[in-house]
Order: sequence, then C-alpha cells, then structure tokens
Amino acid sequence: MPAFAMEHSPARYHADFMIYAVAVVSLVGWLAWKAPGGMGPGLAGLALSGLVAWSALEYALHRFVLHGLQPFARLHGEHHRRPAALIGTPTLVSAPLFGLLVALPTVWLLGPWRGGALTLGVLAGYLAYASTHHALHHWKLRSPWWRARKFAHAHHHLLQPCCFGVTSCFWDKVLSTGGHPTRRRTAAPVHIPVVRRRG
Repeated sequence: MPAFAMEHSPARYHADFMIYAVAVVSLVGWLAWKAPGGMGPGLAGLALSGLVAWSALEYALHRFVLHGLQPFARLHGEHHRRPAALIGTPTLVSAPLFGLLVALPTVWLLGPWRGGALTLGVLAGYLAYASTHHALHHWKLRSPWWRARKFAHAHHHLLQPCCFGVTSCFWDKVLSTGGHPTRRRTAAPVHIPVVRRRG
C-alpha cells in the first residue's frame, strides 16, 4: 500500500498510535525535566488548553472537513461504507500538519516551553481521539461512558449528519448536532461492526 493511502496495513495503522504516543511521552518528559522551575502549573494549564482546543478541532474537522469538503468527504465516506477497515489519515500527512499548523506557530508565539505545552495538549487530544475511534470500531467495552460514546458514534454512522464528536459530546450539545434525544431514548440499539481481536 502506498505511504499516503487512506487504507493502511495493520502495521502502518498501529504505528500511527505508537508515533503519537512517543511524541506525547517525549514532550511530557522534555517539559518535566528541562522547563525552568516554577513553570509547572502554567505549563499544565496550557496543556489542558491544548486538549480543549483539540476537542473543538476534532468536532470542526469531522463536521466541516470530513463531511463537507472534497476530496476529504469522499475519502471519509469510505470509512462510513467500511467501518471496520483500517482507514485513517496517514502519519506522513498528519505529523507535518501538526508541526506546521500547531507546533511552529505556538512555539513562535509563546516560546518553546509554553508552545511545547500547548502542542502537547493538542497531540494528547489527537491520540485520545484516534484511540477512542479505533476502540469504538474494534473493541467491546462495557462502561456507561463507553456505551454512550459507542451509541453516539453508531448514531453518526447510521443517521448522519449528527454526533460529530468522537471523544466527547460537548460540542454536539452546544451546537445542537447530537441527533434527536427523544428518538435516541426509544430507538432500538444500533451497533457498529466490531472486529474481534485475536488471541
């Protein structure tokens, strides 16, 4: 499969998670050991701000780019047609975008420590999103939070356009794109196809 293809081999698909996990852990370590003393609370606040920023980006990208802008909508449509396939943004596309659109501007505007902390939050948010989205399609978990996320995502796949948040329903509630609450309470359960893990 080509390096820029949307459908990945299992090795390349799982490598994306590892690359972002290493990036997050490396940023945490770099900030924890190298940042000047006394900056910890401020850096933690900026990392949290990055997480919040990611949640808004996640919603906006899913709603307005993946469901509204070609050729991305067509490519994302393939995920809707085959939800268990290993389809996602190639790391060779997402990593440079994070570098150019998040890391470089924030470091330039805020300096290395504050910019690094904000970037950390955005990358951690992306990793949480990618992990949650993968798990929604490939794992069976039973917690109430998990079941609510799975129901909302199944609702999105079956009754779009609605439920664009993957890791959170916050922006769907704020922007009234969470579907129809009365229908949700009375509807029969819906399921996203799940691929059973081997072993």
